[in-house]
Amino acid sequence: MEITNNLNQDLHKAPDWFKQAIKQNYERKETAIENKKLVYQTLGDSKEDVVIVLIHGTGAHKDWWSPLGSLLKGNHYLIVPDLPGMGESDFHEEYSFPLFQKAIEHILEIESCAHKKVVLIGHSLGGHIAGYMVSERKGFYEGMVMIDTPIRPPSYDYTSHKASIPIRKIKYYEDKLTILNRFRLMPPQDCQNDWYLRYIAEHSIKETSEGWRWRFDDTIFHSLNRLHGYEFEFTCPSLFIAGGKSLLLDSRIMQYMQEAFKSSMDFEVIDNAAHHVLLDEPLLLMDVINGKLKQWMIHKTS
Repeated sequence: MEITNNLNQDLHKAPDWFKQAIKQNYERKETAIENKKLVYQTLGDSKEDVVIVLIHGTGAHKDWWSPLGSLLKGNHYLIVPDLPGMGESDFHEEYSFPLFQKAIEHILEIESCAHKKVVLIGHSLGGHIAGYMVSERKGFYEGMVMIDTPIRPPSYDYTSHKASIPIRKIKYYEDKLTILNRFRLMPPQDCQNDWYLRYIAEHSIKETSEGWRWRFDDTIFHSLNRLHGYEFEFTCPSLFIAGGKSLLLDSRIMQYMQEAFKSSMDFEVIDNAAHHVLLDEPLLLMDVINGKLKQWMIHKTS
């Protein structure tokens, strides 16, 4: 794709469903935790009994989900946060899973979701956060979906583990086109849906007095304490969706997960998707999620 300064022009080859989806009237909202700005967006009627929270991955932002939120079926209220240190939310001195949980549950509190059916759906890091939250607050959440989120055995040896994340400091670029052309997926992968990439890139950058830069706090990549040795426990209906071509899910990890969570989690594989399932197979992904959500809601109300 030839990238220009005009997003609408660059999206002219996007399918009609995508063009319509990004026109949805999300409501942008702000709150704060630890005296830091926390941004999120909502879609739908806040009076609905079912609440769905879409959680993005490391270095990403709420607009990774914006084209897909309106494809969720059924009556529900949608909440999509920018996690602390990412998107439009403020940077923090330290990052942790308790911080991410605190941020999302603060949003749920101010949105009056205490007595509603809350479903968490997370991609990559967002899946780890969703899994952590349902493990920490058993009985509170109605369901959980993890998308291409590797759960390694508690005994996994991380001393030889190679993380597929950038560790260099944020750079500043003199113009918007230059930084847009530098946008890459991590871990690296090809993506045929370049219109989706272009849309994400547009919302991944900001202009500062020093030039154009990525929105995320680059310290997250090496300062976040990962869930090494953490034992997840899923007591709510749970689904794991794997990209069949994902570089993060080798056969050993999948075998471990399918054995460890065989009684508490369903597994689906989207064959033609790599790690970034949202971008590779967006319609198929939403079909899988919609089918499972319908099953869960019918099960709970029958």
